[in-house]
Amino acid sequence: MTSAGTTASSVLHDPVRAPRWYLWLLASVAVVVADQITKAAMLSAFRPGEFKSLTSFFTLVLSFNTGAAFSFLAGESGWQRWLFAGIAAAATLLIVWLLHRGRDAWYSLGLALILGGALGNLWDRLTMGAVVDFLLFHYRGWFFPAFNVADSAITAGAALLILDSFRHRHAKGGA
Repeated sequence: MTSAGTTASSVLHDPVRAPRWYLWLLASVAVVVADQITKAAMLSAFRPGEFKSLTSFFTLVLSFNTGAAFSFLAGESGWQRWLFAGIAAAATLLIVWLLHRGRDAWYSLGLALILGGALGNLWDRLTMGAVVDFLLFHYRGWFFPAFNVADSAITAGAALLILDSFRHRHAKGGA
């Protein structure tokens, strides 16, 4: 028996723990593949700035973001490409290390989604110098900045990490 009443056998057969931590990378790969397929479809079907309204609040539009979230630093001369690429590379190493340490499914899936999103956008940055964005939500003159599948995965992953932190706080009897 190990601590907390678990056996060595149950730890080894738990798909979330270290012996199979690399399986979470498959979720990251799925995000990268979905992200790159949707971006390739947009690049082949639209010209930059071209759009197609699908509903009164949702439009597909091909745009390129040389900055980060909400076009942060997009107006700079190009140095930001390498800054954001470096941040993504460092985040990749950290996330893989955290996945290797293992934890529960919510935490691991959250990290895997963030990793896949970061890698999808990193690929764009390295190959095109900008991230392809194409999902645009709007309402009565208000427009949320265009985003992509990778951005959606990063957001969903962050939400899972936040929810996971509340679950652990609640389980420990915290406020």
